[in-house]
Amino acid sequence: QVQLVESGGGLVQAGNSLRLSCSSSGHISSLDAVGWFRQAPGKEQEFVAAIRWGPGNTGYGASVEGRFTISRDNVKNTVYLQMNSLKPEDTAVYYCALRPGRGWSTRFSDYDYWGQGTQVTVSS
Repeated sequence: QVQLVESGGGLVQAGNSLRLSCSSSGHISSLDAVGWFRQAPGKEQEFVAAIRWGPGNTGYGASVEGRFTISRDNVKNTVYLQMNSLKPEDTAVYYCALRPGRGWSTRFSDYDYWGQGTQVTVSS
Protein backbone atom coordinates (compact mmCIF):
# COMPACT_ATOMS: atom_id res chain seq x y z
CA GLN A 1 0.00 0.00 0.00
CA VAL A 2 1.51 3.31 -1.11
CA GLN A 3 1.35 6.22 1.26
CA LEU A 4 1.78 9.78 0.10
CA VAL A 5 2.64 12.60 2.48
CA GLU A 6 2.41 16.26 1.51
CA SER A 7 4.24 19.05 3.26
CA GLY A 8 5.20 22.66 2.76
CA GLY A 9 1.86 24.39 3.01
CA GLY A 10 1.32 27.53 5.01
CA LEU A 11 0.18 31.14 5.04
CA VAL A 12 1.79 33.56 2.60
CA GLN A 13 1.06 36.96 1.18
CA ALA A 14 0.00 37.39 -2.39
CA GLY A 15 2.93 37.56 -4.78
CA ASN A 16 5.12 35.29 -2.69
CA SER A 17 6.14 31.67 -3.24
CA LEU A 18 5.80 28.28 -1.62
CA ARG A 19 7.16 24.87 -2.45
CA LEU A 20 5.09 21.81 -1.68
CA SER A 21 6.57 18.34 -1.37
CA CYS A 22 4.93 14.96 -1.79
CA SER A 23 6.90 11.96 -0.53
CA SER A 24 5.99 8.40 -1.38
CA SER A 25 6.52 5.50 1.01
CA GLY A 26 7.16 3.23 -1.94
CA HIS A 27 9.05 3.22 -5.16
CA ILE A 28 7.52 5.22 -7.98
CA SER A 29 7.85 3.46 -11.30
CA SER A 30 8.83 5.14 -14.53
CA LEU A 31 5.36 4.26 -15.84
CA ASP A 32 3.55 5.99 -12.99
CA ALA A 33 2.20 9.50 -12.91
CA VAL A 34 1.90 11.85 -9.97
CA GLY A 35 -0.50 14.74 -9.90
CA TRP A 36 -1.38 17.69 -7.73
CA PHE A 37 -4.97 18.70 -7.16
CA ARG A 38 -6.50 21.32 -4.93
CA GLN A 39 -9.84 21.92 -3.33
CA ALA A 40 -11.10 25.21 -1.99
CA PRO A 41 -14.05 25.40 0.42
CA GLY A 42 -17.31 24.80 -1.37
CA LYS A 43 -15.61 23.93 -4.66
CA GLU A 44 -14.80 20.74 -6.50
CA GLN A 45 -11.31 19.32 -6.87
CA GLU A 46 -9.26 21.18 -9.43
CA PHE A 47 -6.36 19.77 -11.42
CA VAL A 48 -3.17 21.71 -10.77
CA ALA A 49 -0.25 19.82 -12.31
CA ALA A 50 1.06 16.36 -13.07
CA ILE A 51 4.17 14.57 -14.19
CA ARG A 52 4.87 11.22 -15.83
CA TRP A 53 7.63 9.76 -13.73
CA GLY A 54 9.92 8.24 -16.33
CA PRO A 55 9.83 10.67 -19.24
CA GLY A 56 9.17 13.66 -17.01
CA ASN A 57 6.51 15.14 -19.25
CA THR A 58 4.25 17.53 -17.41
CA GLY A 59 0.86 19.17 -17.62
CA TYR A 60 -0.69 22.14 -15.86
CA GLY A 61 -4.10 23.53 -15.15
CA ALA A 62 -4.91 26.74 -16.98
CA SER A 63 -5.15 28.78 -13.80
CA VAL A 64 -1.60 27.95 -12.69
CA GLU A 65 0.33 27.56 -15.93
CA GLY A 66 3.31 29.86 -16.01
CA ARG A 67 3.31 30.30 -12.23
CA PHE A 68 3.62 26.75 -10.89
CA THR A 69 6.25 24.13 -11.73
CA ILE A 70 6.11 20.43 -10.96
CA SER A 71 9.30 18.42 -10.66
CA ARG A 72 10.50 15.12 -9.24
CA ASP A 73 13.42 13.59 -7.41
CA ASN A 74 13.79 9.99 -8.54
CA VAL A 75 16.09 9.04 -5.69
CA LYS A 76 13.88 10.43 -2.95
CA ASN A 77 10.59 9.35 -4.60
CA THR A 78 9.40 12.89 -4.03
CA VAL A 79 7.45 15.31 -6.17
CA TYR A 80 7.61 19.06 -5.74
CA LEU A 81 5.25 21.83 -6.65
CA GLN A 82 6.95 25.20 -6.85
CA MET A 83 4.30 27.89 -6.61
CA ASN A 84 5.26 31.43 -7.56
CA SER A 85 3.29 34.65 -7.81
CA LEU A 86 0.66 33.26 -5.51
CA LYS A 87 -2.83 34.77 -5.55
CA PRO A 88 -5.62 34.67 -2.98
CA GLU A 89 -7.57 32.41 -5.32
CA ASP A 90 -4.82 29.80 -4.94
CA THR A 91 -6.00 29.26 -1.36
CA ALA A 92 -7.00 25.61 -1.01
CA VAL A 93 -6.02 22.26 0.38
CA TYR A 94 -3.46 20.75 -1.98
CA TYR A 95 -3.32 16.99 -2.51
CA CYS A 96 -0.87 14.83 -4.37
CA ALA A 97 -1.99 11.64 -6.02
CA LEU A 98 -0.45 8.63 -7.70
CA ARG A 99 -1.66 6.92 -10.83
CA PRO A 100 0.19 3.62 -11.17
CA GLY A 101 1.28 2.44 -14.59
CA ARG A 102 -0.46 5.14 -16.60
CA GLY A 103 0.20 8.60 -17.91
CA TRP A 104 -0.98 11.64 -16.09
CA SER A 105 -4.59 12.71 -16.18
CA THR A 106 -6.50 15.84 -15.25
CA ARG A 107 -9.31 13.79 -13.72
CA PHE A 108 -9.43 13.31 -10.00
CA SER A 109 -10.98 9.85 -10.34
CA ASP A 110 -8.12 8.49 -12.44
CA TYR A 111 -5.72 8.42 -9.50
CA ASP A 112 -5.56 5.52 -7.05
CA TYR A 113 -3.60 6.85 -4.09
CA TRP A 114 -3.94 10.16 -2.28
CA GLY A 115 -2.15 12.06 0.43
CA GLN A 116 -3.87 13.74 3.34
CA GLY A 117 -3.45 17.22 1.91
CA THR A 118 -1.67 20.39 2.98
CA GLN A 119 -3.32 23.77 3.46
CA VAL A 120 -2.16 26.74 1.43
CA THR A 121 -3.56 30.13 2.37
CA VAL A 122 -2.71 33.24 0.38
CA SER A 123 -3.60 36.57 1.93
CA SER A 124 -4.22 39.71 -0.08
